[in-house]
Amino acid sequence: MKYLIFFLFATTTWWSWLSPMQTLPIRTVEVGRSAEGRPIEAVIFGDGPRKLVVIGATHGAPEANTYQLALALIEHFRANPADIPPEVRLVIIPVLNPDGLARGWRFDAAGVDLNRNMDTSHDACPDNDWRQRVQGARGIVSDTGGPYPDSQIESRLIRAFLLDAAGAIFLHSNAGLVFPASCEHPPSIAMAQIYAAAAGYQYARFWDRYTITGGMHDWAGGLGIAAITPELVTGNQPEVAENLAGLRAVLMNAQEVLPLPAEGEVNDMTVPAVIYRFWQALGGEARFGVPLAPAEATATGFRQRFTHAVIEIDETQRDTVRYVRMASLGSEAMTARAYGGTDAIVEAVPWPAGPFADFWQRHGASLVFGDPLSEPFETRLADGSRRIAQYFARAVLLLDPVSGQIDLAPLGLWDAARAELALPSAPQTIR
Repeated sequence: MKYLIFFLFATTTWWSWLSPMQTLPIRTVEVGRSAEGRPIEAVIFGDGPRKLVVIGATHGAPEANTYQLALALIEHFRANPADIPPEVRLVIIPVLNPDGLARGWRFDAAGVDLNRNMDTSHDACPDNDWRQRVQGARGIVSDTGGPYPDSQIESRLIRAFLLDAAGAIFLHSNAGLVFPASCEHPPSIAMAQIYAAAAGYQYARFWDRYTITGGMHDWAGGLGIAAITPELVTGNQPEVAENLAGLRAVLMNAQEVLPLPAEGEVNDMTVPAVIYRFWQALGGEARFGVPLAPAEATATGFRQRFTHAVIEIDETQRDTVRYVRMASLGSEAMTARAYGGTDAIVEAVPWPAGPFADFWQRHGASLVFGDPLSEPFETRLADGSRRIAQYFARAVLLLDPVSGQIDLAPLGLWDAARAELALPSAPQTIR
């Protein structure tokens, strides 16, 4: 009798997790808009810490079967939420390239191959680094890598959205195999093997038909995100059963193949995981400098000062492209007239001007630096040198008129200094 009671208890406990009637938060968010203004949406299942993102139709119309597959996966998990373990937050983006889907071709609206456009210089393998001249389907060589890494809005949106991800699955067709990030990354390799075995696809350590540069899987792997590319067998069928089996196998092995983002060390100082990824992906020490102090808690998350910026996490913006970003110190510095130019300050400048325009656009535009707040103006720094400056919501850009080099003003140092000035003064000794 006691064994029967134990069996019923165990069965009840197991079923309480797997029951499709369980409550699982499901929501749809807009990641952003394509170059031609089409929405890029994500359906999010659950709220576990291990974020796994499945992305369809990066190559638009020629791989529309991956869009159909992603839609079918969404419907499956709506009906079967118990397939998702509590520690996983499953995100499905049906189409990353809606303009290519609408136009009937592989590229984005500007003719760029989004899967050749990412900055893949973060790993130790130079062979996959971004190039403008790329190899594409059937080995065709063309200048479709984009004008520079991460140049396209769709690339920047997926970059921002994946910064807190544990894993990413980029659906493509058609080869009937699964391969991981090309540089050595054990979680990516393990996930590809598990997915391939369950889906009945061939596992391939590398894509060997032609060279992929600037690939999304390699960008993700370079930042420690477990990343794989399943290639469907056909070019026109969604192959739902095969890929559902592969995805479920990954979910069942989440702790093994979906490592949580890891914190970093810079100048012997700990940098929280997602801030560290942002710092790496957007320019590292050359752009932001080094951390000035440990991260500190805020009302909505936490923040950390670096020489040229304060990078912050806002938990109210989780699963949006605004989850991790530079603090709005440019606006605050403008209010304080920290870099002079009082007479030149005007609100709502429509576009960066002069040499600042290329720097602003190339390194992230509004998504990173915010909108411009002033015209360029000449100013004198504390060391007596002269610079051309322009205020943006999240940064102040400084141009050396002699060398032509543009850098971020040291707003992290400025923020630390004003915080110190706000501290209560030490009591004076009275004699």
